[in-house]
Order: sequence, then structure tokens, then C-alpha cells
Amino acid sequence: MIKIQNITKEFQNGDVVTKVLKGITLEIKSGEFVAIMGKSGAGKSTLMYQMSLLDHPTSGTIAVDGKDVTGLGHDARTRFRLDNLGYIFQDYALVPELTAIENVIVPLLMQGKSDDEAERIAKAALEKIGLGHRENNLPSQMSGGEQQRVSIARAVAHHPKILFADEPTANLDSESSQAVIDVFRELHKEGQTIVMVTHEAEYTAHCDRVIHVVDGQVIE
Repeated sequence: MIKIQNITKEFQNGDVVTKVLKGITLEIKSGEFVAIMGKSGAGKSTLMYQMSLLDHPTSGTIAVDGKDVTGLGHDARTRFRLDNLGYIFQDYALVPELTAIENVIVPLLMQGKSDDEAERIAKAALEKIGLGHRENNLPSQMSGGEQQRVSIARAVAHHPKILFADEPTANLDSESSQAVIDVFRELHKEGQTIVMVTHEAEYTAHCDRVIHVVDGQVIE
């Protein structure tokens, strides 16, 4: 599902060049639940941002579901992300002025769904993660765990080929974190490909593989 070859990423600040990723090559199979682990600054989130098309690598190639996406232009990358990928971030990234169901509906409308179809899909997505009763609540009226589960519903409503999660439990207590991981486990059982960045080893128990990143390189 994902094939990256010799990916590097450098950031330049004046005359100072910082090499964050140093030639990473790896593959992720369809249906795998993979965790990327490493200490702060190791490059794990930067690696995920390259393979999820949220950033451009300095060099190397990326293929997603057999399509070389390395050289896609801005509009094509945006469309590819919208149609094929789902994202979950540690800060939830919900629109505060929109209700739970409206947050899920927005990307469905951007994909070209009709109002009625988008609402039907969004309702089903919220029901699936146990938050159908919260569909008309604003983010400020929900707990952190509930907000994160809404973001999961938004990310998977359109059945993405790959679900990317960047530290999805970082801001949650242990009970809410486990609820989020349980949702991932169910999605994985249904065949969802999941790539999760985490620094919490206890939440990798149900992953197929753990990729350890140290100083911009995969060591294990």
C-alpha cells in the first residue's frame, strides 16, 4: 500500500541545514496496522508526513497503492489526499464552531457528495464509533476522548485506503486513550491500513509491526 525509497528530508535555516530523515526505505502492506516509534526529534512524525503527502521529501520516491505520488502538483496532491487518505492528529483538528456531525460532513461535501448522502454517511460513521448521541454537540461540549473519536469518524467516513494517526492519544487520559486504540483495533479487523506515530509502547500491542526511528533512520 505504501512504498518509500531512500527518502530524505532536510530543513534549512540560513546557512544551517538540518537532516531530519536520512535515506529511509520501507514498505507497508495493505491491511497492516503499523506503529512508528522514536524519541522526540527522532523524525517519526516527519516520516509520516512524507508518506501521507502532507509534506514533500527532499529526495527519494513515494508510491501509494501502486501510484507514484512523488511528483504530484499541489492540486493533484490535495485531491489525492482527499479521496484516498484519512488523518487524525493529537490536537483533534475539529472546527470549533461546527457540531460533531458537521465536522464529519465537511470533507464529504468537498469530495462531491450531496448534502443528503454526506449526512447519511456522517451519521453512520458517528454511530460506528459510539457517538451517534453526540452528533449535535460542539467540540467544546465533548471530552477530549470524544473529540478524538469524532476526528476518527471524520477520517474514516469515506473509507480511505490508509489512515494516518499522529500521536492520537498524546492529549488523552488512559481510559480515553484505550477507547481510541479500541476503535483502531476494530478498523484493523475490518481490513483498514493504519499508520500510527506514537511514543507510548503500550498502545502498540495490537500492531502488526513497530518501526523504530532513531536520528532519522529506521533501526528496527
